Amino acid sequence: MTTLERRIGILGGGNMAAAIVRGLLAAGCVSAGEVRVTDVRTERRQELAQTFGIDASADNREVARWSEVILLAVKPQVVKDLLADVGADLGPHKVLLSIAAGVPTRVLAAGVATGTRIVRAMPNTAAMALAAATAIARGPAATAEDMALARKLFEAIGRVVEVEEKLIDAVTGLSGSGPAYVLLFIEALADGGVRAGLPRSQALLLAGQTVLGTAQLLLATGDHPALLKDQVTSPGGTTIAGLNELERGAVRHSVMAAVDAATRRATELGRGAD
Repeated sequence: MTTLERRIGILGGGNMAAAIVRGLLAAGCVSAGEVRVTDVRTERRQELAQTFGIDASADNREVARWSEVILLAVKPQVVKDLLADVGADLGPHKVLLSIAAGVPTRVLAAGVATGTRIVRAMPNTAAMALAAATAIARGPAATAEDMALARKLFEAIGRVVEVEEKLIDAVTGLSGSGPAYVLLFIEALADGGVRAGLPRSQALLLAGQTVLGTAQLLLATGDHPALLKDQVTSPGGTTIAGLNELERGAVRHSVMAAVDAATRRATELGRGAD
């Protein structure tokens, strides 16, 4: 991966910020001297500095001024206050990347200097394993070059797709909330193994590896899930017996309904951000 050749300032030093720093450094996109992170907690700043060899500060405004690319990685409820502090220091010469869930670009644009190039992103918690699914959406004044930069940055922590901003809520419902659905399935799969007599530790390992391996197979082949499913479903065999029970429990409907419910909630939160 090529270097970003930009000074990256990350406002907010939580788990997602740490995952992004880890990914950028591991991929060689930036050097430690090209990244600065802020956090209100002294112990967290010390931890980030010691772990990654980067500068960690409590001064959001100073970091925003220093940076060419600002990554907004704070809780949605503090975005407006943070932008009130740093927004005047942005402008056409800055790129603002936001991973604040539910905060639309119109709200971000209202809080920063005119002409700031805004890109909204929605990664998921798999970023902590450098296996995130991230969607990026172009905001006001953002250029094709800015979108390419955002793609490179988030590819350091996983896979990236570009969508229209109106689809970000659907991304939130699918891949943003999706890890929780998958973890629930893994837990249930392991519970089934325990019920069948397997020790808990072995059941969890087998369940987790089965989900991981199946996802890798799907992405590697590009085949439709139904095709891959049919390849392991023999007439009158064990798999079709299990699938029949899943259909009896309306698992397919439940998963679709979960994505829909999470999407609608993301839309509600976005309206509340105005």
